[in-house]
Amino acid sequence: MSDIRLVHNDCLKVMDALPDNCVDLILTDPPYKTIRGGDSGNRPKGMLSGDRKLFEHQTDINISEWMPKLYRVLKEGSHAYIFTNSLNLTEMLVESEKVGFKLHNVLVWEKNNCTPSQFYMKNCEYVLFLRKGKAKWINDIGGSKTVHKFNNIIGNKTHPCEKPVDLLEFYIKNSTKENDLVLDPFMGTGSCGVACKNSNRKFIGIEKDEHFFELAKKRIEEANV
Repeated sequence: MSDIRLVHNDCLKVMDALPDNCVDLILTDPPYKTIRGGDSGNRPKGMLSGDRKLFEHQTDINISEWMPKLYRVLKEGSHAYIFTNSLNLTEMLVESEKVGFKLHNVLVWEKNNCTPSQFYMKNCEYVLFLRKGKAKWINDIGGSKTVHKFNNIIGNKTHPCEKPVDLLEFYIKNSTKENDLVLDPFMGTGSCGVACKNSNRKFIGIEKDEHFFELAKKRIEEANV
């Protein structure tokens, strides 16, 4: 675990203690507002309604609080991947550009399941693919499209917003080399840490929730054993 550093604390405090330009990649799924199911009385059975709060610390901090810190700790000429949804896409893009990030592209993770809706059912999530400084090519030059099909985790999730490890490995391998350092300030249950361990990358993971932190620690310790 010498190349894996896990911190149970508020990411704002932890990132303040990190030096400038110290990480090679940021890959994270931050807490953000989720979309209500809608107000129609004719929803499909099982339709989610009202503002959804999926976990305790989901709305504790604003994008404007953590985005500048991500930019400061990321090395020049490096990438950041930030998951988001349609409700937060504009604000997240505005805040990222405000602190100095440049948008490479908006990527799409196409899932194998969808969220019920009386509108268009949601079967994807968005990923802001950002850079700090000059443009940097991905490692799979000419081979990666902007829509990425990876199966979502159906049932038995360790976290409500858990992402598939193979999707995270895909981004890690495209934007880093072995032994590079990856930061996830909103670690959840450690999927990014597992992906880093699988692909021989160093990792800093930060998680505020004690329950999720302990799950992350166990998962990463047991990965690739």
